[in-house]
Amino acid sequence: MKLYFIYSNKMSCFYCLASREKDFNRVDEKDRESLGASGFSFHELSLATKGFKEENLIGEGGFGKVYKGYLSSGQVVAIKQLNLDGQQGSNEFVTEVIMLSLFDHPNLVKLFGYCTDGDQRLLVYEYMPMCSLEYHLFDPEKKALSWKIRMKIAVGAARGLEYLQCRAYPPVIYRDLKSANILLDHDFNPKLSDFGLAKLGPIGDKTHVSTRVMGTYGYCAPEYAMSGKLTLKSDIYSFGVVLLELITGHKALDFNRKSGQQNLVAWFRPYFNERRKYSKMVDPRLEGNYPLRSLHHAIAITAMCLQEDANRRPLVSDIVIALEYIASKSNSHCNTCQQPQPETDIN
Repeated sequence: MKLYFIYSNKMSCFYCLASREKDFNRVDEKDRESLGASGFSFHELSLATKGFKEENLIGEGGFGKVYKGYLSSGQVVAIKQLNLDGQQGSNEFVTEVIMLSLFDHPNLVKLFGYCTDGDQRLLVYEYMPMCSLEYHLFDPEKKALSWKIRMKIAVGAARGLEYLQCRAYPPVIYRDLKSANILLDHDFNPKLSDFGLAKLGPIGDKTHVSTRVMGTYGYCAPEYAMSGKLTLKSDIYSFGVVLLELITGHKALDFNRKSGQQNLVAWFRPYFNERRKYSKMVDPRLEGNYPLRSLHHAIAITAMCLQEDANRRPLVSDIVIALEYIASKSNSHCNTCQQPQPETDIN
């Protein structure tokens, strides 16, 4: 069965592999070439990472490990190596290769290629030197992100999400939007990454896609977590959680906090209707360096994204417009906001 993506009036086809056909080697050579991503040998990527040395390890997750590497051309890349013991990782590999090969947007991470030598499964991405939003928001050793930078990141992430929901056909449901998957370049431009859980959204008269509940607890929309019914508005909820993290400086879920404050949304939801409490929500590391009106607007958008009724959540296109307005006002705000200086290389 073939499905189609349309980007800027250009049609590209790819195979939607059934559950019993989640081996990338089953995709024939002609269709692989149509994806655009390059094939690398395991030997090439081993040389790029100096044998996958621990000193080049820059990240680790359920999929496997991520290494910094240098291709023979001298280009710096991030190389993700599949955990061979995890079946879920193999499924994610196929989805990520197919989807990222077709995506083309400045706020989505770029896939350069893949490796399928033998039972090896590796992905080669552009290298993002400032790591993830999670790293900067929650590492106490890092300098606090200014309000201006936080809004810049919010705008970029929203634009990436808008591309998935409005430019792709069928639309794409990201399903794993979280601060750990928002990567940053030297200028703190954000790019969405890790598309292994992405699903094609409903089209025509369909209102949802039924699927096994996956994602990260704390970011999942409540209706999806309870029923497995996935919609574009499920990602809007997750985006609202990220916005709340940007505003408060707290993690979506933190069991080290006291009872009543472990779930970020449950903790701050009562504050949404009490404007006088808005200042209590703000990350104290900002030290008051933010425009009050922009804060009010940002919290209002966050509250709309986190509506328990999915139908009442805003369209991503409206979110982009609203956040662009906030960001423009933040840029003209006081010059006292401190912006962290980009580092040459944090790894």
